[in-house]
Amino acid sequence: MKRIFKIILFACLFYTQTAYNQTISMLSSGTKTSIRGLSVVDEKIIWASASSGMIAKSVDGGRHFNWMQVPNFEKRDFRDIEAFDSNTAIIIAIAEPAYILKTIDGGRHWKTVFTDSTKGMFLDAMSFSNNKNGVVIGDPINNKTFIAKTNDGGNTWIKQNNAPILAEGEAFFASSGSNIFQTKKNTYFVSGGKKSNFYFNGKVLEMPIIQGFESTGANAIAIYKNKAIVVAGDFAKDSITDNNCVLVDLKTMQFTKPNTTPSGYRSSVVFINKTNAIACGLNGVDISNDKGLNWKTISKEGFHVVAKSKKGNTIFLAGSKGRIAKLIFN
Repeated sequence: MKRIFKIILFACLFYTQTAYNQTISMLSSGTKTSIRGLSVVDEKIIWASASSGMIAKSVDGGRHFNWMQVPNFEKRDFRDIEAFDSNTAIIIAIAEPAYILKTIDGGRHWKTVFTDSTKGMFLDAMSFSNNKNGVVIGDPINNKTFIAKTNDGGNTWIKQNNAPILAEGEAFFASSGSNIFQTKKNTYFVSGGKKSNFYFNGKVLEMPIIQGFESTGANAIAIYKNKAIVVAGDFAKDSITDNNCVLVDLKTMQFTKPNTTPSGYRSSVVFINKTNAIACGLNGVDISNDKGLNWKTISKEGFHVVAKSKKGNTIFLAGSKGRIAKLIFN
């Protein structure tokens, strides 16, 4: 009986420690660029994409970052990046003409694998379910969502003609490259602006989150099995906490509001594991230890994007002025 009690006590102490004793450790800062794209391959390999044509890469867990500027893209903003290893990565550039670039030699050379000069083109985010299958989403052209897919690791992209029609003033935020999430079977994405909707399998559901203005609505979605967390807010008033998060049961497609919301506008969110999640925004970082029902602020530092490693549970964040940080479990 004492042995069982000790095991339970240890489990409770471990849960308390992992739940509440997290800190943010800054790894890189000072570069004059704003990071919106972040892709973490494992605990060693981290890629980030930013403004002014800048890309950052680390192969030693963030101890050192190699900054590179993509030739002929010095004035472009790379809003999202998907990395597969230390040599292979894909980036998207805003605005028009829209470009998707790929490197297979660690960033020394970049090949244009997609371009579209249609007036109004603006690529917002992309997601891959594995090393071959991916999707990219862009703001609507004549109210029709731009969606393109790849099944060869991003070498070729095919525009999807059955993309949904959006309402007037409805679009997608390119704040963190994470408003779309592709699984093996489905693609989910969330819109913002004057309307904020949840899209999946050709269906659309209006979400109970802040909307109605160009600066409001959903920014990011995280999925763990049959559960999703959507974070939102008003980036023009980043301290507003009303209706800035919603939980989604992907089996029933029912929405649930958190008991305690994140502490303001949030532009990115990921599941750390099946129970814990982390969200970030302009005014801080929050942790949830109950699948998004309650959130606790762990840092007042502002970040644009948070990402979890594809292998393992390592968490990195990135934001303005070239800042890259790591979540530390004390």
